[in-house]
Amino acid sequence: MSVYLDHAATTPMRSEAVEAFVEQATIVGNPASLHRPGQRARSALEEAREELAAAVGAHPSEVIFTSGGSEADSIAILGGWSARRADRGRVVISAVEHPAVAGAVERGAEVIPVTATGVVDVEAAAELIDERVGVVSVMAVNNETGVVQPVEAVRKLAVRAGAWMHSDAVQALGHLPVDFRQSGLDLMSLSAHKVGGPVGIGALLARRSVAPAAIGLGGGQERGVRSGTNAVALAASFARAARLAVEELEAEAARLRALKPRVEAASTAAGGRLNSAVDGAPHIVNATFDGIKADALLFLLDQRGVHASVGSACRAGVHQPSEVLLAMGRTADEAAQSLRFSLGRTTTAADIERFEEVLSLAVEQARNV
Repeated sequence: MSVYLDHAATTPMRSEAVEAFVEQATIVGNPASLHRPGQRARSALEEAREELAAAVGAHPSEVIFTSGGSEADSIAILGGWSARRADRGRVVISAVEHPAVAGAVERGAEVIPVTATGVVDVEAAAELIDERVGVVSVMAVNNETGVVQPVEAVRKLAVRAGAWMHSDAVQALGHLPVDFRQSGLDLMSLSAHKVGGPVGIGALLARRSVAPAAIGLGGGQERGVRSGTNAVALAASFARAARLAVEELEAEAARLRALKPRVEAASTAAGGRLNSAVDGAPHIVNATFDGIKADALLFLLDQRGVHASVGSACRAGVHQPSEVLLAMGRTADEAAQSLRFSLGRTTTAADIERFEEVLSLAVEQARNV
């Protein structure tokens, strides 16, 4: 029996998203072309933009299609920084951001610390955010711990200072309510393959009054911000998956919230210490197993058909101590002894039962290695 518990890394495509992709993949024509095949492709692209916008509470003109969440983050941070650098040269991000945002620290971005539970320190944010700040970024849901961040509290600080506020909502979409209009945010990042859409497409939502600079060269197809021939089939598939995920959100979140405590209980029963919040997102559990190398435990679980993760999957397959856990005050050893178990639409009660059966066995074997 194979048990897939790595949905926060990527989740299986929905059949409806596959159907949408196949249907649009037969269209011949570049959406930028003026002939009839090109205009048919353009029509399909704009229909996908409208469908996605309606699902996430945005205006279609605010949807900028990208190659994924990482590119959306990069445009928001680097493009936003570039657009505002003349009179607002500072960028402030949280200490637990995705690498696509956290990488800006190497370019001079400043960091808001988090508490031992992984929550952004709003008081520290208030000290950092002033009229010299151009962009502030705090993710909605942490991709390693599932902690829900106080985005609204930080957004108010950004508004007061006149800074653009960005949030990476990749792990929120499909698990928590996402409404760009009501959020008051200036920029928001989304990704398709976390909600049953295809890999290779995401979106940056940007208010019409906000214009990040392009960070790449090309024809400027997406509002002059993101260049490249539009991937019509990917956009249609993403929009379909997002719409269905939002429509099913209430029932699916409740179902996962009923399964999550069993994963937490199995983890603590096997000697693990939870790093994820009980009241966090419904699909992520993170636990530290003292004295056990995470990759060793991961391998032993994998042998038994249970597929989990050591944390973020966006570091080219290289296991390093989790930067998120280090920011939460964990030691390097603790950060290298932690696993993430993430649930999704295809997770069943039988999957969790199998997980409960094998986790303690794998932990015991890992301790004896």
